[in-house]
Amino acid sequence: MIRASVVVAVLLMFSAISLVTARYQSRLLFVASERLSAQAQDLDVEWRRLQLERAELARNVRVNEVARNQLDMVVPTPDSTIYMKDGHIVSGPKAPSGKGGS
Repeated sequence: MIRASVVVAVLLMFSAISLVTARYQSRLLFVASERLSAQAQDLDVEWRRLQLERAELARNVRVNEVARNQLDMVVPTPDSTIYMKDGHIVSGPKAPSGKGGS
């Protein structure tokens, strides 16, 4: 009877230690899960910010502004436009005379 009580006591202690270990590991995993969820949310916010920034940079007004101010580009005028057909100039400032100049 005493031997059975000792065996039950040892098994009870082993069970208690296993329970404490399992709860500790569960808490560690929960903390890691929450940390990863927060990181995923931060990355999602960053992704949305980058999408907005990309949309802003791709706007026609922005592209036009950069082209004019930084690259010194101008809108072509009809008299500076050269039209070609089959590899030959058909109209524009460099068109051969008498062949449909501007």
